[in-house]
Amino acid sequence: MFDYYMMALRKYAQFEGRSRRKEYWYFVLVNMIIQYGLIGLSGVLNLPFLAILSSVYALGVFIPSISAIIRRMHDVGKSGWFCLIPIYNLVLACTDSQAGTNQYGPNPKSNELDVADHLID
Repeated sequence: MFDYYMMALRKYAQFEGRSRRKEYWYFVLVNMIIQYGLIGLSGVLNLPFLAILSSVYALGVFIPSISAIIRRMHDVGKSGWFCLIPIYNLVLACTDSQAGTNQYGPNPKSNELDVADHLID
C-alpha cells in the first residue's frame, strides 16, 4: 500500500501518462491517514506545531494529488479537465482502465509490474 503512495509521490509533477486505480486510491488512502492523523494528534495533544505540520504536509502533496487524478483520468481515456466535474470525476476514478494503448500512453496494467510482484523477486 505504501509503495503505491511512494510511486505517486515519485511522479510528483508528471501530468502525462496513466495511473491505475490501485495507485490512485492507495495514494488517496495513505494521504488521508497521514492528514487526519496529524490533525487528530494536534487536537488530542494540543500541540499547535502539529497543526502547522499538517498544513505544510497538505501543501506538499497538493501537486502530487492533482497529477495523480489527472493521470487517473487519462487511464480511462478522458482529458485531465474531467477532474473538475464533481460527481463524474468520482465515477471515472472508480472505472476500470481503458484496455490497450490510448492517446495518453500504454495501459499501466499490462506494461508495468505490479508493485507486489516486483517486491517478491
